Amino acid sequence: MNSNTFLVVMAGGIGSRFWPFSRTQHPKQFHDVLGVGRSMLQLTVDRFKGICPMENVLVVTNRDYIPLVQQHLPDLLPEQILGEPIGRNTAPCIAYASYRIAQRSPNAVIMVTPADHAVLHEDEFRRVIRQAVEAARQHDILITLGIQPSRPDTGYGYIQFLDEDATSIGPLKKVKTFTEKPNLELARMFVDSGDFLWNSGLFVWRADVIIKAFHQYLSDIAEVFDEGSTMLNTVLEDNFISRAYTRCRNISIDYGVMEKADNVFVLPADFGWSDLGTWDSLHRMGHHDAEDNVVDGNALLYDTRECVIKTPSERLVVVQGLDGYIVAEYDNVLLICKRTEEQRVKDFVADVKSKKGNGYN
Repeated sequence: MNSNTFLVVMAGGIGSRFWPFSRTQHPKQFHDVLGVGRSMLQLTVDRFKGICPMENVLVVTNRDYIPLVQQHLPDLLPEQILGEPIGRNTAPCIAYASYRIAQRSPNAVIMVTPADHAVLHEDEFRRVIRQAVEAARQHDILITLGIQPSRPDTGYGYIQFLDEDATSIGPLKKVKTFTEKPNLELARMFVDSGDFLWNSGLFVWRADVIIKAFHQYLSDIAEVFDEGSTMLNTVLEDNFISRAYTRCRNISIDYGVMEKADNVFVLPADFGWSDLGTWDSLHRMGHHDAEDNVVDGNALLYDTRECVIKTPSERLVVVQGLDGYIVAEYDNVLLICKRTEEQRVKDFVADVKSKKGNGYN
């Protein structure tokens, strides 16, 4: 374990596609989504143990969620939790953490991960991450982890790579193109071609390399953090960040940097990954009973198959005659929806907010 390796966990999103389980006041990263006794945030930090010392972990989250982060990760010091005043997507989030780390160690290797993804094969995950960390330490490159696709999924972004030894760095492949969530026909073509990977949203780079990329491709954001960099890691930090975020545009690191930079490499990987962005992804990742149901709750099922049942343990739920449904209850909301129609969950949330008020979103 290298003391000059840092982990940045992005934990500020709401995850509205996972409603009603994921809510504004309690997003999915703070839930035990997989029913294993650990929240998604806790599992995320757990899988980096042995790679990054705990004192080098930074969690970037909405300021409203700081108490939740402290509750779930009590070993973190207050200065390890970076509170964003407003959501501005992943580029300002990564800039904040990267400038903060660069103040301590300009040559530090930074691993960046969302807080709400799932990994089934953690030993393989750690092997791949260590490989990426070593490559980032030795080369001035931006690394993203690409997942070997198992199906033509339209919910993921895709990375096309150059499969040529001359452009590769060991197992890392030079990135050719990024494509955001294609239609089904295009996704099939990508998977069949063999030179496309799913975009995992996991990144590895050195602090000086990513900050140079901000100067080159997102100079407006770099300018903001350059001006206030001396205030980071001081009592002036919170006030600076409040001002800085009002000046940062809402833009992702993928669109702002990764799709433009010429030193981007992808490390192909296969460690049982899912972004757990939807109820259907939970059905794929969860433990299946004999009828292909995934159940987390106190439930009795009759003539029911290929369903996701996630309900409070204190409430007995009896389900009969459902095929391919989501039955999800949390707090004051019960959702019953066809799995094939789960893309409408966001519409449900919008309707609930307009017709029933803010108490349900």
